Amino acid sequence: MAHLTNPLVSPSQLFALSALNSPLPPDLQASIRYYTARLTQAAGLLLRLPQDITAQANVLLFRYWVVDPLMQWEFSVRIFPHLPQAWRWVYFEEITDSYQDVSAAVLYSTAKISASPRSLRSITNVYAYLLSPHSQLSYEIEKKDETAAPDPESYYLSEREYITFRNRLLNIEGQVLNALGFNTHVALPHALAVTYLQTLGAFSTSKGKQVAKRTVEYLNTALLSPQMLYLTTQPNALATAAVYLAAREEGLKMPEVEWWEVFDVEREELGFLVVGMGSLEPFARKEMERWGVEKGMISREMVRSELERLGLGNVNGGGSKSLMEEEDEETQMSRLLDEKVAAVET
Repeated sequence: MAHLTNPLVSPSQLFALSALNSPLPPDLQASIRYYTARLTQAAGLLLRLPQDITAQANVLLFRYWVVDPLMQWEFSVRIFPHLPQAWRWVYFEEITDSYQDVSAAVLYSTAKISASPRSLRSITNVYAYLLSPHSQLSYEIEKKDETAAPDPESYYLSEREYITFRNRLLNIEGQVLNALGFNTHVALPHALAVTYLQTLGAFSTSKGKQVAKRTVEYLNTALLSPQMLYLTTQPNALATAAVYLAAREEGLKMPEVEWWEVFDVEREELGFLVVGMGSLEPFARKEMERWGVEKGMISREMVRSELERLGLGNVNGGGSKSLMEEEDEETQMSRLLDEKVAAVET
C-alpha cells in the first residue's frame, strides 16, 4: 500500500516555515505558493502534459519549499521585451532577478521521469511565453488589449538566453532533488476518488458523471490551497473530501450513515478538508484584489515592494546577498549543491 500514500510534512516543519522564510509574513508566503502553482499548471497545459504530471510537479514544488526558503531562487521571470534585443541581455544580467524559476525546474524534472518527457527547449519557450506581456498569465498590472496580436519579440529567446536558462535550470533541479532526498514519489487521489464513487454507486445514477467531474475539479483546485493540503493529508482523505463536496453540490444522495469512515477518514479530518477545499475561491479573489493582477503572476520585485510597504524590509533568498552583490549564479548553485552533498555524506 506504500504506493497509495505520501510522505507528509511534520507539524514542526510547518511551524518552522515562518523562521525559514523570514521576514515574509504567512499571507505573503501563501501568495507566492499560489501564483507559482498557477504558473506550473499553465505551463503543463501548454506543454500538453497529462494532468497527473503537472499535479505531481506542484506537490514536489511545495515539498521543496518546506526545506528551502521561498526566495532561495527567483520564482518568476523578469525580462524587458520593450528593449532592443542587443540591450535586453545587459538588463537581464545586471538588473533582473533571474530568467527562470523553480517552477520550470520542478516541472522539467517531473516530466523527465514520466512517460511524457519534455525537452529543455520546450520548457524554456513555454515559460518565456507565459511570463511575457502577451501571455494570459502576464504579471503586467496595466490593462492589455485583448484583441492585439501577440508580439513574438516579447517572448523570443536568443541562443545565449536559452543556454543560460538551461544551465541554471539544471543546477536548480539538482538543488531541489538534493533537498527532497531524491524522493519524487507522489501518490495522487484522483483515481481513488473515482473508485470511491464506484463503491458508493454514484455511476448508477444520472448525476454520476457530473459528480465525478466536480470531484476531479476539487482535487485539482486543492493543489493551489494555501493550507498545502497535499502536504498534510493522505490521498484517501483528499479523495473522500472531494467526493463529499461534489455530491453535496450536485445533489447526489449519499448513504445516511457515516460512509467516509469506510475510507478510513474521521469526521474531524473530513470537516477540515471540506473547509480547506471550499476556501480557495475567496482566497483567490482576495489575492487578485491585493496585487491588482487579474490574470497574472506576481514577481520578486512586487514581493519586495510589498515587504517595504509593510515595513518589513527587504528579502534576498533567505538572507543571501543582494542581486548585484551575488557571486556568479552557476558558481553559487554548484557551491551550495556541494555543501549539501558533503553534509549528507558526513
